[in-house]
Amino acid sequence: MNTRFVGGKLLRRGYTTGSCAAAAAKAAATMLLTGTLYNEVTLTTPAGIVLALDVLDANFTPSSVCCAIQKDSGDDPDITNGCLVYAHVSLAPAGIAISGGEGIGQVTKPGLDQPVGAHAINTVPRRMIDDECKAVCAKYGYDGGLCVIISIPGGEELARRTFNPRMGIVGGLSVLGTTGIVEPMSEKAVVDTFRAELSVLYEAGHRNITLTIGNYGEEFARTRMHLPLESHVKCSNFIGETLAAAAEKGFKKALLIGHIGKLCKLGIGITNTHSSYGDGRMETLIACALEAGASLDTLLKIQECVSTDAALECLQDAGLLQESMRLLSDRIKYTLERHIAAHLDISLVCFKGMGEKMEELFRYD
Repeated sequence: MNTRFVGGKLLRRGYTTGSCAAAAAKAAATMLLTGTLYNEVTLTTPAGIVLALDVLDANFTPSSVCCAIQKDSGDDPDITNGCLVYAHVSLAPAGIAISGGEGIGQVTKPGLDQPVGAHAINTVPRRMIDDECKAVCAKYGYDGGLCVIISIPGGEELARRTFNPRMGIVGGLSVLGTTGIVEPMSEKAVVDTFRAELSVLYEAGHRNITLTIGNYGEEFARTRMHLPLESHVKCSNFIGETLAAAAEKGFKKALLIGHIGKLCKLGIGITNTHSSYGDGRMETLIACALEAGASLDTLLKIQECVSTDAALECLQDAGLLQESMRLLSDRIKYTLERHIAAHLDISLVCFKGMGEKMEELFRYD
């Protein structure tokens, strides 16, 4: 497995449940169409990293094959580490049909990656499964379809220890991943890495820094704001720590760019936005909406939302979006000014949506 040198330590990367599902589907489809047992399968992840994974517990019937890939989270603590992710692939008249079986949650509330009623197999893993199955069909000259069922035995029990039940995903886990790779998340090591990146940029003469929260923040900065990002650090969830490190190093200005789902937490003083530190997104938006004059009905609708984008729609329908975002902006600004040294001038851009639907929500300078 690939490793990453982080903060003086060599940490091992892992791979996502999405990669496991796609690799299992590829292996099962290959065995189904060839009738041959394979003990290993290769998968190229969206990050461009090639995985060679052991194929486990393969079972054949005349019209289907089921096999598993074991999840490996590397040096990142993950509740799904060691789980077996199965793909059951059977012949179908046409197309690639993807659904969930045992241990895969089902979406019951709007606002998530998948629509209500669908199994919680997110967009990127679905695309990976679809692409791999189509490639196998083309390779072996098969012009029919395949039915793919993903399952994680024990997933329903594990899901009770996640945020899935609160988010309206019932009956199991979600199949996740945008790059296919799990990056090690030793907190001290990650923050030390940010400090090292800041030091390099400072020594190169930069005094203004751009911080983005994850892949979507970086994408928004490049494609929507058209920033060169020559002085840029991707701070992940460690907003407070990275801004503090920038202030300590001597940077003069910092531009923070992030999705409402992360930045919203700053509105109640949470400066590390990882879910393990708490949520509070809806509570924050409810507080802002209440101050903006929202009715009880609107507040209750927000409380039932499972994503900030869905909550924003409630505020838009009530005619309170602009005022609520102004109040949220004030709260975020107060949190950052309270936690970060005064001599670091911080500006912020908050956006909503993902991919092609990303658009700026508010900013302050």
